Parts: sequence; structure tokens; C-alpha cells
Amino acid sequence: SLIQLRQPVVQPQGEARSDMEIVFDLARRLGLGDQFWNGDIDAAYRHQLAPSGISLEALRASPRGIQPPVETRYRKYAEEQDGIPRGFATPTRKIELYSQTLLEAGYPPLPGFEEPLVSPFSQPELAERYPLIFTCAKHTLFCESQHRALPSLRRRAREPEIELHPDTAVARGINAGDWVAIETPNGSVRARAKFDDTLNPRVVCGQHGWWQACPEIDAPGYPAFDETGANVNLLIGSEAADPISGSTPLRSYLCQVSRI
Repeated sequence: SLIQLRQPVVQPQGEARSDMEIVFDLARRLGLGDQFWNGDIDAAYRHQLAPSGISLEALRASPRGIQPPVETRYRKYAEEQDGIPRGFATPTRKIELYSQTLLEAGYPPLPGFEEPLVSPFSQPELAERYPLIFTCAKHTLFCESQHRALPSLRRRAREPEIELHPDTAVARGINAGDWVAIETPNGSVRARAKFDDTLNPRVVCGQHGWWQACPEIDAPGYPAFDETGANVNLLIGSEAADPISGSTPLRSYLCQVSRI
């Protein structure tokens, strides 16, 4: 394996800060500084590196990274400690299909299907106005919401797209390449229509991460907090968050699509 410290290539632009700085500063302001090394990111790195025997200074002096001698181990859970198998990082040291921890927190201890809080079955009246199910995925050319400013990549994907079944499009008077509005009870954004006959006709698939411009090839940016933009986060409300994990239904939200 290779241990590498990714160091800044350029100074942050404008008010931009690294994710680590934001998280550590937020934790400190929330009174959780003692769990985040009182905001000292280098101290956190040193703590993480300690088991490897590699220092932070050594990593900074080796931008290509350091490859420590590592022995590949299989079935680590079966290794014995004081005559007892090591097991897994759970209270019982077993794979827990039944979770006592969840039960004690007031949740079902076994996994099971729960109908999404915003779906054609849980909210049929809402589904009359928003009959389609919105899902989304990242574009494989880009890293999440980054790199749309790189001409070599943006030339291959100039605009945000929404994939939908041809039958779904025909029923709404939408042609391939049309600009369409994707609307949910929470908001609206825009994208180019792209046909995919492998999709279920009830489902449309958007792309997240569109905001950057690419001036070198005259590719525009998109407002991140406006319905004239393409930020699919605006479509998803927080009221339907999963009660256990807190995750939002990025792949199961009611929507409607119309030609602009």
C-alpha cells in the first residue's frame, strides 16, 4: 500500500477552505473541539499515522508517498487474542444481522423494507402531480462536483442531462436534447433530455454536481441555488430523511418533467 499526503497545488480561491478546515472549525464552535484535536488538523494526521510509524514530516518531504512494508492478512477475524477469536468490530464480535444496539435505540433490530416517505404508495395524492420517481448519479467523467472547469473533460459533457425513457418523453412532448424542467415539491432545476430505453418509464435519472463554468470552451456555469440552475440537491427535501441513518432520498423522490 502507499501512504501519501495530498498537498495544495494553489492557494484557495476567494473564501474557499478545505473540507477538513470546515469540519474541524465547525466541531470546535459546536463545543466538540476535544474530539477534533481542538482544531489542529496536523495533530489529527499524526494520530492517524502513529500505527504506521511514519511521521507527518516524512510524508511532507516525500510528495510521491511512502510505501511501508505491509503483510497482507486474510481472515483477520479468526486470529486469536488470549485464545479467543478476534471477531469483528461489533459489541458481540460477530456479524450482527440482529442489532441489539439499534433495538436499544428504539429501532427494529432486523433489516426490513420500509416504503419511502415520498413515493407513489406512501403519498398517492402527491403522486398525481408528481408521477415520476427521481433518482440521480454522478457523471463518470467527473469527480463528484469537481472538474467541470477542465476543458479536456467538459468537451465530452458540456451540459447537465436528465435521462428518461422515450415513452415518458413522448407523453410529455419532449424531444432528445430539449431543455426540460425537473420539478419536485421541494424545487425545480433544468437539464437536457437524454433518452434511455433501459430505464423504467416511471423513473428519471439526473446528474449531481453541475455548477462550474469552463470559460476556455465557452461552457457556462449554473447557479447553485436557483431554479435556472442544475443543482439536483434543490429537488430533495429534508423532511424525508431516514430516521436511522439521516440520509436523504436522493434516489427515490417524486417528480415531474416538462419541456421548457
